[in-house]
Amino acid sequence: MTSSPRSLASTLFPVGLLLIAMASIQSGASLAKSMFQVVGAQGTTALRLIFASVIMLVLLRPWRARLTAKSLRTVVVYGMALGGMNFLFYMSLRSVPLGIAVALEFTGPLAVAIYASRRAVDFLWIALAIVGLLLLIPMGEASNGIDLLGGAYALGAGICWALYIVFGQKAGNDNGVQTAALGVMIAALFVAPIGIVHAGTALLTPALIPVAIGVAILSTALPYTLEMVALTRLPARTFGTLMSIEPAFGALSGLLFLQEHLSIPQWLAITCIILASVGATLTMRNESKPLVPAD
Repeated sequence: MTSSPRSLASTLFPVGLLLIAMASIQSGASLAKSMFQVVGAQGTTALRLIFASVIMLVLLRPWRARLTAKSLRTVVVYGMALGGMNFLFYMSLRSVPLGIAVALEFTGPLAVAIYASRRAVDFLWIALAIVGLLLLIPMGEASNGIDLLGGAYALGAGICWALYIVFGQKAGNDNGVQTAALGVMIAALFVAPIGIVHAGTALLTPALIPVAIGVAILSTALPYTLEMVALTRLPARTFGTLMSIEPAFGALSGLLFLQEHLSIPQWLAITCIILASVGATLTMRNESKPLVPAD
């Protein structure tokens, strides 16, 4: 029995939105990297979160959220995890190609997916992820391995991403999509002082403001909106599987916009991590929730 054109369209529509969202996030990251020479990764993160919080404030009106003392604590941790994830990811981009940084960061949601399942087959996905990580570790003077400090920043962003998922789900159960706006606002309050101390008055460079707004839209406002629409139309497993290809989008974005050429072992490493994430998502328990990205 073949699917009707309407049924096929209803399936392709959210998939298309999700692909656009991933492309938007990685394009925003490429644009953000162009700001590093002026305000550094610290200032870039601050500007992105400040403008994103303003946009989310207008769109989602988070003052309508009804917070209890318990839910407020959850939202604060969620927002700090979001801020830490953005900050550490941009810090990693100073010395690590975009595709590799995304792959390393993706170990966070991968760990959450494996923990949610905890089946024997998960050892296969763990092994694949470890192979990917080993392919990225510098070995010998002539190796194409990544910068260790930059890699550590990306892995730290992955830890924050895992915390973001766990606490974001708890906070979202209390306040729905308004949680995203609250989280971005808290993240901005958390990271902005670091960016201000590092970049100072350079943050007020007129030519930088339109770029920062573009990064905020591409990396936050647009993809968050598209992902929210896709989430309501796709099964959790399908959503998680599609999100697993985001490291590939990062690598392609780095190649197209930043001329970051990766070696064959680095492409293999990204492939291993993608396969591990796809496998973990496909074998996770049915009741597990999708892994919503927010780098």
